[in-house]
Parts: sequence; structure tokens; C-alpha cells
Amino acid sequence: MLRANSMRFLDMDSRIDRSSPHSAFRIPQFFKHARAVAFAITCLFIGVSVAWASDGAAPFTQVARQVQPKVVKIYGVGGARGLEAYQSGMLISAKGHVLTVWSYVLDADEVTIVLDDGRHYVAQVVASDPMTEVALLKFDPGKDEVPHFELSMAAKAQPGARVLAFSNLFGIAVGEDPVSVLHGVVSAVAPLDARRGAFSTNYRGEVYVVDAAANNPGAAGGALTDSQGRLLGMLGKELRSNVSGTWLNYALPVAAFATTVDDMLAGRFTPAEMKDADKPANPLAFADLGIVLVPDVVNRTPPYIDRINPKTPAAAVGLRPDDLVVMIDTQVANSCREATRLIERIEHDASVRLGILRGEQFMEFTLTAKPDAASKDTTPPTSDEKK
Repeated sequence: MLRANSMRFLDMDSRIDRSSPHSAFRIPQFFKHARAVAFAITCLFIGVSVAWASDGAAPFTQVARQVQPKVVKIYGVGGARGLEAYQSGMLISAKGHVLTVWSYVLDADEVTIVLDDGRHYVAQVVASDPMTEVALLKFDPGKDEVPHFELSMAAKAQPGARVLAFSNLFGIAVGEDPVSVLHGVVSAVAPLDARRGAFSTNYRGEVYVVDAAANNPGAAGGALTDSQGRLLGMLGKELRSNVSGTWLNYALPVAAFATTVDDMLAGRFTPAEMKDADKPANPLAFADLGIVLVPDVVNRTPPYIDRINPKTPAAAVGLRPDDLVVMIDTQVANSCREATRLIERIEHDASVRLGILRGEQFMEFTLTAKPDAASKDTTPPTSDEKK
């Protein structure tokens, strides 16, 4: 099985259908040579087998095959402008509950879950938590029970511990292919101090920092286990460390989200509102950019642009009325309320990247608010301006 996995890395250039949105294969600039990655991972597998044997632990292949069926591939929104349409998830109940990270991939009425044996299911988002950025999905396996992790049986690890990262890394696992496995060690247990663009993460608690390339496209939502296959945590999104500026490989410990997930499963979860202390001292607002959204009249009013004020940053970059704001930096804006909350997490003088859907075309715009208060023009347009 591991030999087959290694061969899939070596042959992935010829197997990816780049015209399909469900197989949107995107490799970051720092991974230009897929075959080099394949060679490194093949060597890694050889080293892992030797290390496992010397430690007296269960055979690596045995541990891997016990865990892989508990990790699923998730397909949803994406495929445009380098946005991957896939990520990973962990089965946490026999009845089809899947835990993953909240991302734009899930911003759809239905997402597809693919099990280790190739079975496909349609899943719905049950709940999501903006603070820990975890999401709970549910699909119906019928009378079958699926293999899964028991969160109550999760383990803990200290720096130096050997770990395994299971995920749909780079979207290589398709159909009945098992998810990819990476081996590494816990290099540190430390508070998460990281960002995506100018946007700092909501979660600031401790994470497992891993000495393995575990947080690449498609890996988010995957499982981090110890050498015996016991769950340690969930792989997070692609982030840069605020300390070193480098890409951070990490996993959220189970203890960070176990209580939240229990509440989600019981139907009693209510997302926590962002505290005033989490807001910048001088937060950004849509008005600072010259953007007026449509009235927020229902619980999930789509964040369409109602009006662009003249002589503002939004007007300068070419934003238009009826544009739909779908992303703010790398965060999904699924309603007017959420878009407003996300924009208020950004400092007034920072640049912000807006992902816009114009018709069927996805576009990106980078805006910076004017330093003077005069840019906050929220008055209705005159008849001349309308023309």
C-alpha cells in the first residue's frame, strides 16, 4: 500500500485533470517540482519503516491502514484563481459525522464526502465555530457504520514525540485511494501566532508544531496521530508564522475543540460573538473603502454591493454594484453580517484583499483605506452621479 502511495506521487503529473474543478491541482511556488517531492516522500517512507522497527512500535503499514479509513476527502467550492476545491476531514461518529476546518470549500449547500473505500456521499454543514475555525458535517451512511475516531479517547504528545499526519495532501487521493501519510515529530507545543495575509487567526491557544510538511493544499482538516494511531489533533489551514514569517506546520489539539464539538453533536452549540478585545484599536469598515452593502434584512443576506461611492478606493480599483463579496483576505464572507465582522478584524491602515464574484467570474481586488476621514462618503449619490 505504501509502495502504491509513493508511486502515485511519482506519477501525479499525468493523472491530474486540470480542467475539472473537483481536481483543481494547485502547487505553491515553493513546490515547483512534484517529482522532487515524490522522491523525498519515498525516502521518508523508507526512513519511517526503519525508525518504527527500532522503536519497537507497531509496524508503520499496520498503523497507517488502521487510521486511513477514518480520514475522508472533501470536495466543494473552488477551482478558480488557484482556489483548491478539496480538503480533508476526520470521521468522529459511526453515523457519518465529519470534523474539518471551516473554509470557502464548505461554502455550499452540499459538499461531497469520499470515503477510503471510494464511496461517495453528500454532506451538509451542521455547525461551524468562527473562533476555533472547526466545522461539523453530516452525511447518511445508511445502515452501515463507518470507522471513526473517538474524541474522548484522544491522546496528548510532548515535543520530540513521533507523529503521523493523514490528509488528502495536494488532492492526490481520489476514489478508493487511501489518503496520504507523512511522518514527523512534534517540534514544539506553543501558542498559535500566525496569519493569512494581513488577517491574524482567531484561535490563539496552544498547537502542536510539527516537523513535517503537513499543512499544504488539501491537508486542512486531516488527522494528526501518535505512533500508535491515537488521535492527537486536526491539521489546520495554511498559515505563516508571525514570529519567523515562514509557513507553519501545525495541528489543533483535540482538547481545543472537543467541548465545542460535543455541543455541536448535541445541537446546543451557539457561536461565540467576537469580543471587543479581539478588535483592532482602529478597525476598518466598508465605508472606509467606499463600499455600501445591500440592507441586511435576513439572517444570511448575501453580501452584494449595493453602491460604490465616487472617489474612493473601491471606485479606483473598479468594484461595481451587484458584485458579490465572497472572501475577505482568505476568510469566507457568507453573509452581510459575516462580511462586516471580518472587515472589522482588520486594522484601518492595512491593505485588504476582497474576493468578488461578478456574474460567473471570480475576481480579486486589493484595497487600502484613505487615511483621511473624507473617504468615508456614505451620502446617497446625486442624480448626476447616478448617470
